[in-house]
Amino acid sequence: MDQDSIDKIKNKLSKEVAETKLKISKYKELSKPIPPENSIGRVSRMDAINNKSVVEAALREAENKLKQLEIINKKIGDADFGICNSCKGKIPFGRLIIRPHSQLCVKCAK
Repeated sequence: MDQDSIDKIKNKLSKEVAETKLKISKYKELSKPIPPENSIGRVSRMDAINNKSVVEAALREAENKLKQLEIINKKIGDADFGICNSCKGKIPFGRLIIRPHSQLCVKCAK
């Protein structure tokens, strides 16, 4: 992979890291416990608990993505960067731009 392509992927990667960190902080704020002293109805409280569960799942997913992005950020200069972990073929540049934390080619990711 040429240096221009690597630079584009690095830029995309840094943007993804920043956006993911922002999402994580937002999700952490939204997933705080609902104090029992808040005077909301029973149905509203159940809805709030359900929404909290959805936000917690999104938080776990965002934290996992951040870990993957950090791993890829360390590997970006390695000789095996952009190589599929499964078939050892090249991961297309377009896939790495769209999903910089990809470790599998499209064929193997199915």
